[in-house]
This record gives sequence, C-alpha cells and structure tokens, in this order.
Amino acid sequence: MNRKHFLSSLVPAAISVQAISTGLAGVDKPILNPPYLQAGDTVGICSPAGYITLDEIQSAIGKLKEWGYQVRIGNTIGKRYFTFGGTDEERLTDLQHMMDDPEIKAILCARGGYGSVRIVDGLNFKKLKKNPKWIIGFSDITVFHCHLNRNYNIASIHSKMCNSFPDHWADADPIQIETIESIHKCLSGDPMNYLAPANAQNKTGTATGPLVGGNLKTIESLSGSKSDIITEGKILFVEDTGEYLYSIDRMFWYLKRSGKLDHLKGLIIGGFKAKKDDAGDEFGISLEEIVLNKIKEFSYPVCFDFPVGHQRNNFALKCGMPHQLSVTANGSQLTQI
Repeated sequence: MNRKHFLSSLVPAAISVQAISTGLAGVDKPILNPPYLQAGDTVGICSPAGYITLDEIQSAIGKLKEWGYQVRIGNTIGKRYFTFGGTDEERLTDLQHMMDDPEIKAILCARGGYGSVRIVDGLNFKKLKKNPKWIIGFSDITVFHCHLNRNYNIASIHSKMCNSFPDHWADADPIQIETIESIHKCLSGDPMNYLAPANAQNKTGTATGPLVGGNLKTIESLSGSKSDIITEGKILFVEDTGEYLYSIDRMFWYLKRSGKLDHLKGLIIGGFKAKKDDAGDEFGISLEEIVLNKIKEFSYPVCFDFPVGHQRNNFALKCGMPHQLSVTANGSQLTQI
C-alpha cells in the first residue's frame, strides 16, 4: 500500500440502536450508530498512523469550520518519528484522549500510511462503547473500522482524510469536492446513495446487509487477530493501490481460503491501482478475472468500479450500517437503509 495513498435502555438516547446480524455464531448484536453532528460540535484531528504537518491539514480545518464544526488538533499533528506521526505511545495516547473526551463528537484521521495496527491493541474502548463517536478515515485506518465492527459493533466512516483536502478549492476537480462533501453528509445523518457505472463483468442481483470492508492489504494483515474482519451475512467492499496483480490475486485467495467470500450478501470492488507488471513477467489475468474466479460458485451480486479507494472519487461510506446493493446491466447502486 502506497504511503501517500484510511439496547435502547442501556445506551444514551442519542445513540441509534439497530439489531443486525454480526455473523458470530448467528448471534444478533445491536449496531451502535454514533450521534450525528450538529453545528458547534467538535471534531478532533489526529494522526494514528503516518506523520503529517500542521500546514498540510489547514484546508481540512477550514472546511470543517465551514461546515459549522469546532476543531481540536491532536498532539500528533506535526510530530514525526520516522514514518509515523509520533512514537507508538504518543499516537496511542493522542487517539485515546480523543476517544475519551466527551466534547469531541468525531475523530478525523489526518492520513493513513502505516501504524494503526501498532497501537490498536493498546487502546481502551470502554468509554467509546458507552458513548460512541465517529472515527473517520481509510487505507491504514481500515484497522479501526474492522476492530470496531468485530468487537463493539460501532459504526464508523470510511472516507478521505485531511491529506486529500485540496489547498485551492477553486481549482479542485468537482468529483474531489463532491467526495469530500460526502463526509459532511455522513456526519449530518443524510441518507447515503451512490451509483457506479455498468461493467460487463458485474454479477447482477440485489442484496441487503451491513456494509464492511476497506483496504484489502490491511484486511489481509488482520487475519487471525482480534481485529479480523467478519464478513458473514454482510456486503463486503475492498480497494487497494500500489500492488501487483499477482499480489491482488494472492489476497483474494486469502479471502476465499479463509471462508470470507462464502457467506457474503454482496461484493463491491472499488479502485485497484495495480502496479505494471515487469516486461516478460506479466501475470496475464485481469482484476475482474481474479475476483470472479474466486466466487464462481456463489450467486450474490458483484459490483466492479465502485467509487471508493485511493482515487479522486472516494465517497464516504458508513461501515457497519445496513445497506442495499443493487446491480443491474445498466449500473449499480448502493443505498444506506
């Protein structure tokens, strides 16, 4: 992965609780939907993975304030310990503080890179479980999405991060602006509905289930751990960048051999920026063939070219929340329900 390219009576009334299947021995657990944000609420920005400077997040700070939020800057912003945004202890402490601070209603990770897996086991989620808040990011931040979903059923937002906010909005690509605005829509509780273009390799059908997923390389790295993704009865989305086709094939073999493709409701393939094979050593199989060869015995719908991943059209998705995926010959649609 390229470094540049994250019961009703027992919880507060502000928290939306909806019972959905977790896939754990058929046991239903409630999904904890953090409260949506209002004007004046505080969003914290920290860097639990790679380093970033304060200057590099100024555009994000300005946009959050434009949306009506107050902004709290974490101690890891501007810190650097080699490739990380501070030492493991500094990054853990910063994120823990933001998770525990009742004034902070959402946590926007400044960037991905690498480092989340080094601190996730040291975090205490007790207060977050009692008072959930949105954790936002993608790429390496997939670690937290998977961990929250598997262990606590807390919904989270898979989206662009501070390092993707343009410095000059007037010159930004319209799709870049639209995808960043989708973060605001998620935080505001707006219904999410996305379209994907038709692809001849799609498998048509309709599926309903909780949405889980993220960066495929990161998901593979969590296998067998306390953060291992649960896919049974769910709609899985995956994306990646900077990998050779043979490596992508190997990761999909991991999904197949581990049973994570067996009981899906649906499969969404986002952006995959594969490295070019060396001349004379071509892999010879396309991304679509890699995927379809692993799921040919299954009948659930499959959508290629979905607008999520290390690309400009990377829309915000609510991990853990129920969605409906509809794949037709004319295109695909993913709707939060």
